[in-house]
Amino acid sequence: MQPNPHLLSASLAVALVLLGGCAVGPNYLPPKTTAPAQWSAPLAGGETNLEPSIASWWKSFNDPQLDSLVERAVNSNHDLQIAGARVREARAFYRIASSQLWPTVDAGGSYARENQSKNQPILGSLPMPSGIPFENNVYQAGFDASWEIDAFGGNRRAVEAGKAEVAAAEFGRRNVLVTLLGEVARNYVELRGCQRRLEIATNNLKTQEEALALAEDRFNNGLTSDLDVQQAATLLANTRAVIPMLESGIQAYIHRLGVLLGQPPEALLAELSASAPIPSAPPIVPAGLPSELLRRRPDIQQAERQLAASTARIGVATADLFPKFSLTGVAGYESTSASDWFTGGSKFWSLGPTVQWRIFDAGRIRANIRVQNACQEQALVAY
Repeated sequence: MQPNPHLLSASLAVALVLLGGCAVGPNYLPPKTTAPAQWSAPLAGGETNLEPSIASWWKSFNDPQLDSLVERAVNSNHDLQIAGARVREARAFYRIASSQLWPTVDAGGSYARENQSKNQPILGSLPMPSGIPFENNVYQAGFDASWEIDAFGGNRRAVEAGKAEVAAAEFGRRNVLVTLLGEVARNYVELRGCQRRLEIATNNLKTQEEALALAEDRFNNGLTSDLDVQQAATLLANTRAVIPMLESGIQAYIHRLGVLLGQPPEALLAELSASAPIPSAPPIVPAGLPSELLRRRPDIQQAERQLAASTARIGVATADLFPKFSLTGVAGYESTSASDWFTGGSKFWSLGPTVQWRIFDAGRIRANIRVQNACQEQALVAY
């Protein structure tokens, strides 16, 4: 099967010329933002021009229990698992978009028993010899290929949008991770602080009970007034009222940590109910410059990539206004007998360019362009 070399050369020339065309739609430029180069007030030991390491910031508290909770949260938190699945989804969509730049090739084969009409138009009006077979076996096998030439860049804009969506999903996962680690550390520190306050309240309760008994004894012996007794009793009642609130707070913090670790709320009761010291704060927390802090925030980075994806989708929608050029071809073997199915005489092929241009769709394409422009405006404002 040798296609016509002149036709093949012409088709490839058309493809190369059209592929050199520019992509329609706006080219994305990151929006210019202003941020102060320095803090408005001096920081005592916290300023730095270097990006601090945030990979394991919780280890600066030097608490093995906190380290264990963070590690388990990273491995089992449900929100983080959802964010990871979104990253995989975005990468798969990006591969789908990238595949549109390449030709598709299908292989197929078929067998059919056909019976043609003897009274079909033209043929039925002519005198036919009696030996012509109208019933035959038809064997067919071959390949067909199609390649849409991205003349106006619609597919390239789709790839651009898909790549930006992958980055946005990755920054989204990082945003969930940063929030998760902060919540685990915050609830753990709050738990230890609440347990310490409960210890203090319990000790105060014993002291205040002794003080009340002493005030009553002094009052009974006429050494003091009833006011001292009432004051001691009020202070004791206030302390007793605080203790159930602290116990309830401890339960709440343990339940929150259980949920953050992707477990039932009561799963950590046995592990965390015992009191432990409050983690010590690191001596210095490097704050960095305001502009660098903004660039490091994953939610801002995610919003910027979503803006880039929305801009590219305008080009995807705009490309539908223009004609679509494709190269199509088919080649294979066809015969009425299995014995000579794959011989030279059974070969067939076809190759050539095609063009398709939608000239009426009741305004659907232009409405879709307006939709994508509105989505881009939303992404810009969000950023």
